[in-house]
Amino acid sequence: MAAYTRSMICLISMIERHAFLTTRSCVTVESKQYVRGLRRKPVRVLFPENETGKVIKAPQIQSDEPKIQRETRGRIISTATQHHEERNSVRTRTDAQSATKHAFTVTKNEVDGLRYERASPGDKRLARLVSVARSRTFRDHQGKILLEGRRLICDALDAGAKPQTVFFSTVDRLRELPLDKLRRATLVKVKFEDIKLWSDVVAPQGVIAIFSRPDPSQLNFASKGHSVPLSLICDNIRDPGNLGTMLRCAAAAGCHNALLTKGCVDVWEPKVLRAAMGAHFRLPIYPSLDWDDVENHLPKPVTVHVADSSGSPDRSREVKVNVSPEPSKAGDYGWVSTRPNRKNMEYEDYDSDSDSEHEGLSLPRVDTKLYYDSWAQSPAALVIGGETNGLSLEAVKLAEKTDGHRLFIPVVPDVDSLNSAMAASILLFEGRKQLLKLQTSGRKRQCKAEK
Repeated sequence: MAAYTRSMICLISMIERHAFLTTRSCVTVESKQYVRGLRRKPVRVLFPENETGKVIKAPQIQSDEPKIQRETRGRIISTATQHHEERNSVRTRTDAQSATKHAFTVTKNEVDGLRYERASPGDKRLARLVSVARSRTFRDHQGKILLEGRRLICDALDAGAKPQTVFFSTVDRLRELPLDKLRRATLVKVKFEDIKLWSDVVAPQGVIAIFSRPDPSQLNFASKGHSVPLSLICDNIRDPGNLGTMLRCAAAAGCHNALLTKGCVDVWEPKVLRAAMGAHFRLPIYPSLDWDDVENHLPKPVTVHVADSSGSPDRSREVKVNVSPEPSKAGDYGWVSTRPNRKNMEYEDYDSDSDSEHEGLSLPRVDTKLYYDSWAQSPAALVIGGETNGLSLEAVKLAEKTDGHRLFIPVVPDVDSLNSAMAASILLFEGRKQLLKLQTSGRKRQCKAEK
């Protein structure tokens, strides 16, 4: 029964397939097997090859859409197409400009044959720069110094110092330096705001460099031919401004060298460098010396003089009395520190409750001389003590050993003593004047002898 039912259903479907009429869009076609073209709005019907049929063209469908709406939609489509084309054109131009800019940047990172880098945020070299500037231990351990400003860097390069890294803000700042001497240095371009943050000065110049700490014996000093046999010894100078000013005066006076004892401020401190104005690269400077090493750096023979920086109110009267040939004790006027040096103890201990403050101490004895008297008639050295503690006993002992003098600059009553840097400048230029006068008279005598 089921098989019979299935056969009847198939027969009915075959009859309907040939007799069914399809009506759509006013087009009537006999229902036959056909293949319709895959178009949105077909215009004809393709029949199988083995069958022939009538091709009936469908009339155009009249749309209920008004003509104005069709025109508006056409304009919208046209505008969208134009925007799309413009976006593609802009994207193409942007890509071309980006490629050109990249090529320009690669070319711009070179100045007169020198390639330089651009520092990225958080660059470790910048942190190292700050460490060098602020830590004496780091400078001593790494053997590096920091120089800031075009003039100081140029002085160092002219003297033969070796640069390691140069930080600059603009290419124009870099061109102000002798580029031929920066071939082996690393050049890094950074923002000016970063340099301003690192700098200790109010108006930074936009260029900072890290150098290897130079050896004075290997530098080339341009003013060597104008020097005189006069040495400056800085004894326990702790103020950076005073030490830098003394070094500047020593370079201006044509000193042979400058010797710094232990206890002085670091000679490569940024404040010392600024106050010295390039004196580090105009005369040999030997820092952190023991008194035995100080003697080794002095010529033979030499006369060592000490500067009197006491501020005693009755100073003028006392000096006048003690100008006599009779020598006076160094501690009579408070111009020398009587604190015993625990490292090199050469004096007997004394009781602080005794009547005499210096009882038990064998203080050296030196003659007093006014600064304009004749004291620089041969190779000489001048010791300048710190304003807080004064001269050390070792300095006075060396003056006594070499038959030196205690040089005094008289001032009007009720005026405190001069600043140590001011006293050094007066004494150094007076010593230069006397030495040059001696050399001039010697030449005159030699010329007369030859004639």
